[in-house]
Amino acid sequence: MAKTENGRPSVDMGSIRTLNSSHMEDESSLGSDSEINGFTSERQADRYGFIGGASEPAVLRQREVKWLDMLSHWDKWMIKRFNKVRLRCQKGIPPALRGRAWLYLSGGKVKREQNQGKFQELDSQPGDPKWLDVIEKDLHRQFPFHEMFVSRGGHGQQDLFRVLKAYTLYRPEEGYCQAQAPIAAVLLMHMPAEDAFWGLVQICEKYLPGYYSPGLVRPI
Repeated sequence: MAKTENGRPSVDMGSIRTLNSSHMEDESSLGSDSEINGFTSERQADRYGFIGGASEPAVLRQREVKWLDMLSHWDKWMIKRFNKVRLRCQKGIPPALRGRAWLYLSGGKVKREQNQGKFQELDSQPGDPKWLDVIEKDLHRQFPFHEMFVSRGGHGQQDLFRVLKAYTLYRPEEGYCQAQAPIAAVLLMHMPAEDAFWGLVQICEKYLPGYYSPGLVRPI
């Protein structure tokens, strides 16, 4: 039974010290948050900073070889081995082939082949001044610390302007929406301007139809 002092139970300091010591040992055995989540200091970060995402060069090279074979026989893979294509996408597309893979997966390659010379035609036209002014104001806001877009008037901003202007001519009823700029910029990080344009077309028409329509609030 617990001892009492003045009619009240007394505190057994020895028991408290034992409990505290046991609790601290339990906490230390759990480790840090990173260790609890399965990450340790021995695991490397990938090029984007995610721990555990780095691939060994040999593994990455094996994936590149598999993707090159798949892209070279794309129609056959999509018809007969679609589940395998999906699985490889989930494992991660090799950075060196990401632009080409995105174009194939989105259907942009087919769209480009069906519209040979269309981008060049749109690129050569002056464009609607009301959209050009808004696009030019947005160019420097897209990834300003990325090497492609860090310089005003640099090749990255020029290509971004070309892609966005071409889309306003391709879909004049939609024009330009501010949210299209970062999408186009990311595409340009991985592919040439013409491919980025058709990738943007597929995103706007196939995957997000109506999302960039006039109903979305536009910048003033």
